[in-house]
Amino acid sequence: MPGGPALAPSLPVARVLIESSLPHLDRPFDYSVPAAFDDAAQPGVRVKVKFNGQELSGYILDRIVESDAGHALVPLHKVVSSVRVLTPELADLAGKVAARYAGTISDVLRVAIPPRVARLEKELAAEGVLSASPAASGATACPGPVTDQGPATGRDQAPGNWSKYVSGAAFLQHLRAGESPRAVLSALQGFGPAGWPALIAEAVAGVRASGRGAVVVVPDYRDLDRVEEALALLLPREDIARLTADDGPTPRYRNYLRVLTGSAGVAVGTRSAAYAPVHNLGLVVCWDDGDDLHIEQRSPYAHTRDVLLLRAEQERAACLLAAHTRSTELERLVEAGWARPVEAGRQEVRRTVPRVVNTADSFEQERDPLARIARLPGAAWRAAKEGLERGPVLIQVARSGYAPSLVCDSCREPARCPVCSGPLAVAGAAGSSAVPQCRWCSASAPDWRCSHCTSPRLRRSATGVMRTAEELGRAFPGKPVVTSSGDHVKATVLDTKSLVVATIGAEPVAAGGYAAALLLDGDSLLRRENLRAGEDAVRRWFNAAALVKPAREGGLVVITADDTAGVGALLRWDAGGYARRELALRQELQLPPAVRIASVTGGRTAVGHFTEAIEQQLARQGIHLRTAGPAPLVLTDARAPRRDTGEDVRTLLFIPYAQAAEATRVMRAVKAAAAARRGDDPVQLRLDGVDVL
Repeated sequence: MPGGPALAPSLPVARVLIESSLPHLDRPFDYSVPAAFDDAAQPGVRVKVKFNGQELSGYILDRIVESDAGHALVPLHKVVSSVRVLTPELADLAGKVAARYAGTISDVLRVAIPPRVARLEKELAAEGVLSASPAASGATACPGPVTDQGPATGRDQAPGNWSKYVSGAAFLQHLRAGESPRAVLSALQGFGPAGWPALIAEAVAGVRASGRGAVVVVPDYRDLDRVEEALALLLPREDIARLTADDGPTPRYRNYLRVLTGSAGVAVGTRSAAYAPVHNLGLVVCWDDGDDLHIEQRSPYAHTRDVLLLRAEQERAACLLAAHTRSTELERLVEAGWARPVEAGRQEVRRTVPRVVNTADSFEQERDPLARIARLPGAAWRAAKEGLERGPVLIQVARSGYAPSLVCDSCREPARCPVCSGPLAVAGAAGSSAVPQCRWCSASAPDWRCSHCTSPRLRRSATGVMRTAEELGRAFPGKPVVTSSGDHVKATVLDTKSLVVATIGAEPVAAGGYAAALLLDGDSLLRRENLRAGEDAVRRWFNAAALVKPAREGGLVVITADDTAGVGALLRWDAGGYARRELALRQELQLPPAVRIASVTGGRTAVGHFTEAIEQQLARQGIHLRTAGPAPLVLTDARAPRRDTGEDVRTLLFIPYAQAAEATRVMRAVKAAAAARRGDDPVQLRLDGVDVL
C-alpha cells in the first residue's frame, strides 16, 4: 500500500478469519503483513485487524504471495500472540462442523479454542515450553509417553475388562496394532473396577501403546473426575490433560497448551474437549451421547457425537461411542455398517446386572392391587427395607424441588395457569396452604378450576426430591437420608446403610454398588411431550440400574411404570433391542434420526420468507423437502425465559441424508444473504435439535 508500512519480504498477504457471528462475514479476508510482524504473523496465531472502522479479533489461516481481492489491502493491526492456537486440522474440522450445522466457523472456534491468558503464555514462554513446541516447528508425531519402564502400554497386553464383551478383545487388539476400528459399546456396570471408566481407560491405554493420542468427551464434571482417575491408573499423570470450562480459564488454557505442544497425549473433558488439538490422533471416545449436556448451548448447537464422528473421518482415527444404552443415532450407525456393536453375551449379562422387577406387571398387581396408584408400592417398600440391611439404597425421582407440578385431582389433566396456560406448582411441605403459582409467568391462581371437569381440587403429578426424602425418612426411622439434586448434586456416597434420593441424572456413585434401586415416577418420564421421551426414559433407567450390585449379590431394581417396550428392555437388559425397535418406528414415520431436521424459528413473516427462499433454491436442483408449519411456538419447558405471546412461529424441514449436504449448504447461504440484507427480523436456524419434536 503506497505510503504504508514496509511489507514482509515473503508471503506478504495474510488470510484472516474474523471473529464474528454474522453469517455474511464467515469467510477469509486478506490483509497485508507489515515487515515488523513477519516472524510473529504465522498461520494459527491470534491477530487484531481493522474492519469497517472497527478493531476486530481474528486468526491467520494462511500466508500467501498475492491477494485476489482486487483492491489495496489494509495491514494487520496487531499480532496478539505468537502462539499458533489454531492448527490446520482444527480449522478444517471447524469448517466441517459449521457446514453440517449451517453455522459460522467463528462460532465453532469460540467453543473450540479457550480464551487467551496472557500471563500464562509469558510464564510458559519464559520456561521455553512454547518456543520448543512441536506445533511451532510443524511436527505432528506424538509418541507414547515414556516412563521408567519404557513406553506406556496399559501395564500389559491383556484385554482386561474388554474380554467380557463380544468383540471387545478384538477391538483392543486393533487399537494396539495402530488400526482404526469403530465400535458402539453397551457397558454393563457403572461402578467398581469393571465399570465403564475402566473400559474407556483401557481403550485409551491401548491406543497410547501404539504411539497415538486420544480424545475422551463426557457429559459433566462427575464423569470427568471418574474417567481421569481411571486413566491415571494406567497412564502417567503428565500425559493426561483435563479440559473443561468448570475449572476456570487459566487451568483450561494451560491444559490446552499442553495438548497443543504435545506434552500431553490424552485430552479428556466436556464438550469443548472434542476439538482438542491432540497430535497424531488415534482414538476419539464419547460417553453417553444421549445426554443433552453434549449439545452446545450456543450457535451452531453442535452435538459432541457429531463433532467426534467428523473428526474420526478427517483424521482416520478409531472411534468408540459408549453408553449403558444405545441411542437411535448410534443404532443407525450400527445398521449402516459404519460401526460394530460391542455387547456382552447373555451369560455375562445375567452374571453382572441386578434383578429388575416391575410393579405394574400382572404378578405384582395380584399381590398388591394398589401398586398402580401408590407412591411407594409394596414391592418397592420391601426392596428398600431389605436393601438397607446390606448397603445404600438409591431412589430415583423424576424432578427436583418439593412439589414440581400439579394435576386435577378428579381427571388428572395438567393444571394450567389461567393467564398464560403454563404449568402450576406449589412449594412447601405436605399440607401447605400455599397458593398455586405459574412456573412460567409467576401469576398466582387462588381460585383455580380445571378447564376440563371444573373441579377445584389439585394434586401433585410427581413428588419432588425433598418430599420423597421426607416421606422415606418417616417410613424408615433411624436411617440417614441423602439427597442429590439441583445445585446440590453429589458425585459419590459412602457404602453405608442409607437412603439416597436423587433426581434423574444426579445419581451419586456408591463405590461398592447400591444394594437396591427404586425407579419412581416412570410414567411421568414417559408422558413427556417429546419424540424421545421413551428413549430418554430408558437411558435414565439403565444409568441408574447400572449402579446396583449384580443379582448374584442381592442387587435388585424396582421400577414403577406401566409395562411398555422401554420397561421390557430394562427387564431383559436389552438396550440394543429397544434401539432397533425405536429406530424402525422412526424410519417408518420418517422422523429423526431416520432423516435430518431443520427448525426455523422467528416472526411469521421472517420465517415465511426464509423457508420460501430455501425451497426455491432447492427446487431449482430438483430437491423438495417435506415441511411442517409454520406453527405457533409453544414453550413447554418450565425453564422457558418468557411466556408465549403468539408472535413467534416455527417451521420444520425434514431432510433425507442423501440431500443433506446440499440442503444445509443452501440454508447456510440463505442465512448469510438474509443477514447481509438486514431486512426481515432475524430467525433462528437450528439443525438436528432434539427438543423440537
